[in-house]
Amino acid sequence: MDATIKIVRCAEPGRLAFEEQAAPGAPPEGWVLVNVAHVGICGTDYHIFQGKHPYLAYPRVMGHEVSGTIAAINGPVDMAVGQQVVVNPYLACGNCPACRLGKPNCCLAIEVLGVHRDGAMSEQILVPAQNLIAATGLSLVEAATVEFLAIGAHAVGRSMAGPSSRTLVIGAGPIGLGTALFARIARQCVTVMDVDAERLAFAARQGFLVIDGSKGSIVETIAERTARTGFDVVFDATGNSRSMRSAFAYVAHGGVMVMVSVVQDDITFSDPEFHKREMMLIGSRNATRADFQHVMASIRAGTIPIDELVTHRTTLRNSPRDIAIWAQQKSGLIKAVIDVAGPG
Repeated sequence: MDATIKIVRCAEPGRLAFEEQAAPGAPPEGWVLVNVAHVGICGTDYHIFQGKHPYLAYPRVMGHEVSGTIAAINGPVDMAVGQQVVVNPYLACGNCPACRLGKPNCCLAIEVLGVHRDGAMSEQILVPAQNLIAATGLSLVEAATVEFLAIGAHAVGRSMAGPSSRTLVIGAGPIGLGTALFARIARQCVTVMDVDAERLAFAARQGFLVIDGSKGSIVETIAERTARTGFDVVFDATGNSRSMRSAFAYVAHGGVMVMVSVVQDDITFSDPEFHKREMMLIGSRNATRADFQHVMASIRAGTIPIDELVTHRTTLRNSPRDIAIWAQQKSGLIKAVIDVAGPG
């Protein structure tokens, strides 16, 4: 009888199913078969479930925040069967202008596991060997958080901001909190803004200054916090077009705005204000291998509070039920992780 594996498939918006399918089998040349251990649930996964992802073809096996153990290798690879790994889910062509510039994170033909091709809500997955990083010194739960944290680490690097920069992170979800943590590691002076009281309280417990965006005039509050000059760096991690448009007004003369989140809408801004301030507007997409390594080193150094960031857990069998709940009920939720190899 042919071997099978258990998976969770999003057949269409609003419908997740725990199923079996044929196992991937032996990896092709240059690829590795990975036994999946844990998968983080991302905002992208909730959007796929809710039918809000603009470029997705159903059905789809979701999951791109992945840790696992090597089950089989085909080709010369500086890794071994049984080794624990972090999966970089961005499969790049290696030949386009972005790849040749060392930016595979924005490859012209990029395929992201769990988005453009089936991902890791599955007991096994095939991955190019070059997309694996040894999870040395990390637990498999910690290893499954590396990808989402790397998004923030990459954004901080994109900002080109130096130590002591006055930094505002808008949005205290997982990506915003990761951005704030890595801005602090870069020795920036970080303030976090959100409209959700629970998430602001979480950010405050992590030692960040906070602004409640639901109260009063935000422009006036920011003016008071910055001696009426604005922030040197503003990161928007809200995924909200109205917030992204408003954020231009919070940037200091000579400052930088980094768009971490992405929306389908057009984003407009005042050209006179933009030029008057000689602002830089920067897009930040995905992350690079160097960002993954920076995150892993930071986790090993104890500067990332993984135990506090991972607030919810489930199993592969129970994940269809729990994802449907968490897509609607986010109270207390920062990061949920699926234990793929666990019971059930």
